[in-house]
Amino acid sequence: MSPAPSLVVLAAGMARRYGGCKPLAPVGPHGEAVIDLLASDAMAAGFGDLVLVLHPESGPAIRYHVERCWPTSIPVSFAEQRLPLGTTHAVLAARPAIRDDQSFAVANADDVYGLSAMGELAAWLVTDTPGHALVGYHLASTVVTDAAVTRGVCEVDGAGRLLAIHERRHVSRLHGGVAFTALDGVLPDTLAADLSVSVNLWGFRHSIWDILDAAMGESGLDEDALIAAVESGTDIPKSEVLLPEVVGAMIASGKGEPVRVLATDSSCVGVTHADDLPVVRAALARQVAWGTRPDRLWSGIA
Repeated sequence: MSPAPSLVVLAAGMARRYGGCKPLAPVGPHGEAVIDLLASDAMAAGFGDLVLVLHPESGPAIRYHVERCWPTSIPVSFAEQRLPLGTTHAVLAARPAIRDDQSFAVANADDVYGLSAMGELAAWLVTDTPGHALVGYHLASTVVTDAAVTRGVCEVDGAGRLLAIHERRHVSRLHGGVAFTALDGVLPDTLAADLSVSVNLWGFRHSIWDILDAAMGESGLDEDALIAAVESGTDIPKSEVLLPEVVGAMIASGKGEPVRVLATDSSCVGVTHADDLPVVRAALARQVAWGTRPDRLWSGIA
């Protein structure tokens, strides 16, 4: 068995659609922030420590919150993504906080993935099973409002290996969530509720670092050079290196390790728009009522 894995939390997004700092959105039954619920679930699920990747603008508020609201016993470190160059770049920012031989997971800071799903991923990461992992949710379990969202539809073979991720945009509920429509010009435009989708909950072996390094190198995006250009008055290029695309290219090339899709029946509850907050709060309150979520954070943690 391997040591407890780290969880890299991507909290550097600017959340322009939401209009505020989404990781600090108060969604819990007692006003807890999204990032509080995520971190509490992660520790209960068996992760050993957390690495929060922050942006210079929103990062100080998140760090202030964490240092004052989380138990001092929670092992947490901070990394900085100075420019918005994509999720691959954000994960690489966390590399100094992770041992070279350590497995780790990656999650969004504005999603509550569910204790069961996070526990399955943490348990898989401490085994010697080769390859990487992606938690696959049912589409219907990831959309709690009528607002349109983006989802990565997983193409999976009979052995449970990921073959490709197809990003679908403007995905909305039909008939109360019995089916879904994607108004992005791609067929099929009607999606089944039980489709396996990614919401960016990954598990990686240390071999992924070479893949991520190569992808950033091939992109031509150099953070230090870009910061110098911005300081001289040049606009930041609107270009990102996205983690799902890098993993998809790795699979297509056959150069990296396989990616196992860990199917889950858990619900992933996230905040996209400010109007989502009442619905998200209600969904999390139902989880407490059903006994799938503790009423208080940090259960069992000294």
